[in-house]
Amino acid sequence: MTADLIIFIILALVSIGAALGLLFSRNAVYAALFLVLNFITVAIFYLLLNAPFLAMAQVTIYAGAIMVLFLFVIMLLGTKKLKTRGLNLWQRRLAMGLGVVLLGEITALFFVQGRGGILIGDIGANFGSPEGIGVELFNQYLLPFEITSILLLVGMIGAIVLTKDD
Repeated sequence: MTADLIIFIILALVSIGAALGLLFSRNAVYAALFLVLNFITVAIFYLLLNAPFLAMAQVTIYAGAIMVLFLFVIMLLGTKKLKTRGLNLWQRRLAMGLGVVLLGEITALFFVQGRGGILIGDIGANFGSPEGIGVELFNQYLLPFEITSILLLVGMIGAIVLTKDD
């Protein structure tokens, strides 16, 4: 076993534990903190893939800005415990069905990898670098990038209009 594999296994267990803690936590603040832990483990996964720019973007955007927003909303609305009563039976059945499908996909993935099938192609040397991301973003994905920036601008103007006092 190499050191990278040991680190990956430990991080995978921490990530799965944080995701389960998020799902089963009855306190909204604890659930948000489990989500922060999960975001940080994903950032470390990016570092293991030699993608430091994506790792820093993960920490800055998700663990930083988005989680501050989540915690602000949680503190503003209060931290009531979730009630298990009143859940519809169809929601539980759908969740269990989707869980079984996910488990089947994971099992199939392990069997395909076990037979020597390659699921992920060779990662280039420029993968995850700011230069590589910029070249891909402004060459292949220029139109979706511009449409996204216009949508964000419209949303910002809409938020300003909605909160403006007349």
